[in-house]
Amino acid sequence: MSTESQHQLEQWKGSYTFILAATGAAAGLGNIWKFPYLVGMHGGGAFILTYLFFVLLIGFPLFMAEIMLGRSGRMSPSQSIRNIAKANQFSQIWAGVGILITLAAFLILSYYSVIAGQVVAYFFRTVSGVFTGQSEDGVAYLYNSFRSNPEVLLSWHTIFLVVTCMIVARGFRHGIEKTVRICMPLLIAMLIFLAIYQYNTSTFLPAASFMLDVDFKKLFYLTDSNGFYMLDAQGDYQFTFRGVLVALGHAFFTLAIGVGSVIVYSIYLNAEISAARVTTLIIVLDTLIALLAGFIIFPMLFAYGLSPGHGTALVFKTLPMAFGEMEQGSLLGGLFFLMLFFAALTSAIALLEPGVRWVMERFKLSRVAAVTWVGTCCWTFGIISVFSVSGTRLRDIIQSVDEIFKLETVDMSQRFYDLTAFQVIDGLVTVFILPTVGLFIAILCGWIIPENVSRDGLRLNSTTVYRAWLLMIRFITPALVGVVFFISFASWISDNL
Repeated sequence: MSTESQHQLEQWKGSYTFILAATGAAAGLGNIWKFPYLVGMHGGGAFILTYLFFVLLIGFPLFMAEIMLGRSGRMSPSQSIRNIAKANQFSQIWAGVGILITLAAFLILSYYSVIAGQVVAYFFRTVSGVFTGQSEDGVAYLYNSFRSNPEVLLSWHTIFLVVTCMIVARGFRHGIEKTVRICMPLLIAMLIFLAIYQYNTSTFLPAASFMLDVDFKKLFYLTDSNGFYMLDAQGDYQFTFRGVLVALGHAFFTLAIGVGSVIVYSIYLNAEISAARVTTLIIVLDTLIALLAGFIIFPMLFAYGLSPGHGTALVFKTLPMAFGEMEQGSLLGGLFFLMLFFAALTSAIALLEPGVRWVMERFKLSRVAAVTWVGTCCWTFGIISVFSVSGTRLRDIIQSVDEIFKLETVDMSQRFYDLTAFQVIDGLVTVFILPTVGLFIAILCGWIIPENVSRDGLRLNSTTVYRAWLLMIRFITPALVGVVFFISFASWISDNL
């Protein structure tokens, strides 16, 4: 029996390790900075309640469905679906959904590693005191200088991806599981330590109030980037469903649904463990991690009068300035970026594994060889994002091609050509591929796979719980995924065309 075949028969050391691994896959960089910001902007506790409601209807059923696919198929997303189709005599064309899943994970990792590389660089910058005493303009200059240097970005992208590949190449037991068992407890411990530190500051209570006050007005009325209500020309509040729709979208994207992480991790999950129980614990832990991150971030912003509305630049521009002004800021900032590194690493491992398993199965390669091929392709594709981050736009690329080959290009006045390749790839994944995958998974698991197979894969002791899951995965979840697709598509078109 081959080493990898032995790994297929291994199991996580307790269901809690699977819970940590799946949470690590979900609680990446975006969730740690984005969720607290969304909570504060859209009604605090009201947003959290709405988000959890949608998680119950869309995230919960799809997460359980992916556990069932992995545990029943026991291979990569594509081959798992193919195995289930062959065993239950329905069309193997459904394996194409697994190919889409693997493609999504590959594309996300190609640009995710570029951002994660910046996290590693900022860890060393922070602990070395680079930001100590820096003004807002000084921090912005350092940030812009860093991002405008493709050689530096490529170096950190390479370092992060090499570390990720080395871990995955060591296999399930000695690579993935061992890393998860070390990184996730450390991540949670650092979150708790930093949150306790902030609890003793004077700005903790105002920040917690900003995040957690149940304010349904903010959920249904427009606010600006600082959370203040926006009035129309007549001085009235402007009604909107934006907050509800944001909660719906985040409920779909937050759990790493559609990228294959849950499917490949479920291969090693004990066959007797209830999918509903572990899914519930993962959702709770994922939400708690995001809220703890908010309890760390927002007191710093309040203390130094900084805006929470800086988007992705919050981590690399706003927070370094706060750490630079804090007592022991280099130490605390170093812990914060180390925590982000662990979050990024556990997510990256989960994104790499689906592609590695597919290559191993498709081309009969060893794990090391498969990691080498997938990692190299991902690194190469990531160069696109490196130049995107450093300022290269589609307009620049097309003009360069035009100069070389003397081609006549289309009208370059459209806003679309001001996008970077990174924005196009991210839009392709989040707007089209992931919602499409979510819809197909719901249809496959709700309507195509026989009930005896899905029930066996879910290991639900209660018929009532199974019937509730089946009702959601057949009717409610596909409808809400359709809404996510429509909203994402309309928003992307409105912003970029």
